Amino acid sequence: MVSVKFYGNEAVPLEMHKVRIVQKLNLPPVERRLEKMSAAGNNTFLLQNADVFLDMLTDSGVNAMSDQQQAAMLVADDSYAGSATYTRLENKLREIFGMRYFLPTHQGRACEHILAKVLVTPGSVVPMNYHFTTTKAHITLMGGSVEELVTDAGLEVVSAEPFKGNMDIAKLRAVIRQRGAANIAFVRMESGTNLIGGQPFSLQNLADVSAVCRDTGVLLVLDASLLADNLYFNKVREDACKDLSIREIARATADLCDVIYFSARKLGCARGGGICIRDEAIYHKMRPLVPLYEGFLTYGGMSVREMEVLTVGLEETMDEDMINQGPQFIAYMVEQLLERGVPVITPAGGLGCHINAKEFVDHIPQEQYPAGALASALYIASGIRGMERGTLSEQREPDGREVFANMELVRLALPRRVFTLSQVKYAVDRIAWLYDNRKLIGGLKFVEEPEVLRFFYGLLKPVSDWQDRLVAKFRADFGDSL
Repeated sequence: MVSVKFYGNEAVPLEMHKVRIVQKLNLPPVERRLEKMSAAGNNTFLLQNADVFLDMLTDSGVNAMSDQQQAAMLVADDSYAGSATYTRLENKLREIFGMRYFLPTHQGRACEHILAKVLVTPGSVVPMNYHFTTTKAHITLMGGSVEELVTDAGLEVVSAEPFKGNMDIAKLRAVIRQRGAANIAFVRMESGTNLIGGQPFSLQNLADVSAVCRDTGVLLVLDASLLADNLYFNKVREDACKDLSIREIARATADLCDVIYFSARKLGCARGGGICIRDEAIYHKMRPLVPLYEGFLTYGGMSVREMEVLTVGLEETMDEDMINQGPQFIAYMVEQLLERGVPVITPAGGLGCHINAKEFVDHIPQEQYPAGALASALYIASGIRGMERGTLSEQREPDGREVFANMELVRLALPRRVFTLSQVKYAVDRIAWLYDNRKLIGGLKFVEEPEVLRFFYGLLKPVSDWQDRLVAKFRADFGDSL
């Protein structure tokens, strides 16, 4: 890893790349931002990108490609079957992960669909370090259930624990013993636990989980969508990995698992996905679903250009100087917000900076969706689009009761190689102003609530005129500034 110190002792992340393509941004005035937020039903997913200044909603499909990835598009073989492009991708995955079989899909949730169709049966259970929204939805739609077994440290908002994504091994053994190994569909480990701050697991913890699975004959499935961040944290935080290359850590990780699936919209900075499988029998069970739901076996819903991009992106993921920019920018943003007293998840994880809305707007009850309200307020104050990761992202019980989230977070994703340091500083400035004026922020309530994955397209409205008062305070403090 490249190490560069500044003479002035200022600790700032130094990008090991240069920008060669730019896209113009637009920052509407605050009154216009309020109009757009209202029109979107206070749901940041429903904002038009033309009305967004810094899009920190997600890193899915919006990471910047390298010059080598763009160049690779030009050599794509667009044959429907037997494409050389597919062969290059398959060989790269075998080289990195060492698994014989590969099934391409159009994105990560397509992998989850196939896994649930094949492996989940009514009454079965999937233990995992922590759930992700679409993963849980696919499992429950097939009649299964989820057991979240993240260690207690994983749910501590402020912590120095380096691997808050670790699974509790004692709890895993207890679930398998109580439910019976035959009723465990599979054990799922998520690299970079999305809903609790992008927190990694240690390689040692994965080894411990793998040992339990192999002792009991249970499949171990890895969601590797955020593997790049997890590999970086293994390298810099885990003593046993310090002398290993990123490639060696990736292979050691894969060797502990039976199935690896991923969204290439995250891993590899492309648009697609895939399932790597060790066992031939499982491969043959899953294979028929690819042409049925996705596309032919050698493209699986991906364009061949994206497959070429993914092949290059996977190789670039093995380069520490390519994958460190995201975690370093996130750490910088977290540190700057902490200096200003803003409550955030610590230690800094991958994917993005996570604001602790439960503390930021502690006057808003969970039934009024504090993280959703804060995401709405942040867009109005700054033009920054973040994502609610709290109760709004959960799903009601069948009887209509709310499921209150363990954490109420606003996730500010930092897509790889996209934002500049001045843009990160702008975000910090506006968040700090909003924190000083946090008592102006009020709650939200649904006016249109979908039954499944409501956070994607549900519509909400403020419980009072708090948004108008927030705009008035912005104008009083910032004058005619955008």
